[in-house]
Amino acid sequence: MSERRHGTEVEDRLLGRIDGAVEGPTLLCVAGIHGNEPAGVHALRRVLRALEPRRSDMTGRLVALAGNVSALEAGRRFLDRDLNRAWTPTHLTRLRHLGRTGRSVEDREQIELVEALEGVLASAHGPVYALDLHTTSGPGGIFSAFTDSLPQRAFASGFPIPMIFGLEELVDGTLLNLLSEHGVVALTVETGQHHDETSIDRAEAAVWIAIAASGLLPEAAVPEAVGARKLLYSAAGHLPRALEMRFRRHVVVGDGFAMVPGYSNFDRVRVGDVVARDSLGEVVASESGRLLMPLYQEQGEDGFFLVREFQPFWMAVSLAMRRTRFAKIAHWLPGVRRVPGTDDEVVIDRRVARFFARQLFHLLGFRQMDDSGRKLVMRRRRFDERRYLVEPPAPESLAPDRARTRSGSGGAPASR
Repeated sequence: MSERRHGTEVEDRLLGRIDGAVEGPTLLCVAGIHGNEPAGVHALRRVLRALEPRRSDMTGRLVALAGNVSALEAGRRFLDRDLNRAWTPTHLTRLRHLGRTGRSVEDREQIELVEALEGVLASAHGPVYALDLHTTSGPGGIFSAFTDSLPQRAFASGFPIPMIFGLEELVDGTLLNLLSEHGVVALTVETGQHHDETSIDRAEAAVWIAIAASGLLPEAAVPEAVGARKLLYSAAGHLPRALEMRFRRHVVVGDGFAMVPGYSNFDRVRVGDVVARDSLGEVVASESGRLLMPLYQEQGEDGFFLVREFQPFWMAVSLAMRRTRFAKIAHWLPGVRRVPGTDDEVVIDRRVARFFARQLFHLLGFRQMDDSGRKLVMRRRRFDERRYLVEPPAPESLAPDRARTRSGSGGAPASR
């Protein structure tokens, strides 16, 4: 495909599909949900060409989709609204009522993309793995993000790049969150700066690793995966393995936000450092840690994030705690009560449970839903059970009214 001056030409949302000789898992890859991030599109085209001769050896299928076709061709993050901030039940219900017309470019893009995704999930004959490929406006951005249920974490652990925990607590409405809530083992991978050629190489590497990890081909039949791991490790091996999201600087049109020039992803900052400016003056780091995704582009709702590294030892502690099923009786703890009518949501009274309440419930597999200061609402992540490490969940419909009909509230194991 030829490159346009300001964008990436995409002839069809379906970049390609390769079906193996035997039914099995599905690897769903989405690239370019932000139109100024074309690296994943180019990477998927490379992989599709290289994988085609091996379809007779494959089990399952690879499906590659372009996210925001109109924005990709314009070379802009979005045209009317961010396509990766409205994957919520409320917005999906609204889109279904609009039909195929939509009120904006991104409405129409999302309607078409939902239909494509639903088609993939409905026709799956086993577990579905998903790779959402992105790049950043700042340099040095290579890492993964995921919702921390056990199968998602296991999938992410196969990629030798930093693992970012807790993004879904600060950014709502992403495609990653939606897929993860509907039985898809999903992972976002950021592969570098937007127009850096190495970002394409790293995105391609991530896809080859995912092909082996999802079981489309046995490891021995994917020699590219060996080189892929070496490439990603050489790019990110000096960085911390595990980090948690601590802060997001939200940006709105007209607030005059501008990053201080020169920051890269994972740069260390100290509390009080001036990292940006807006219409009110200096914007300083609220705590010490590392800077992630500094905004060096015209469009975007995220000015920057602050993350803090933690020892991978705590991942092992978390796994051990979840294996004990202590989460099911966590509401017995002092200052903790279950939300009426639910089995997986709790309210924590900080006057009683004063110290490390959020951290403890993170270890148990809960995510923060609301923090009013005095009370903390946490909800257990779906599919966070050890049985899904053996047999991944079955994918569910993305339709809000049919979201849990295929596999109930917890999801049934997928057939293989």
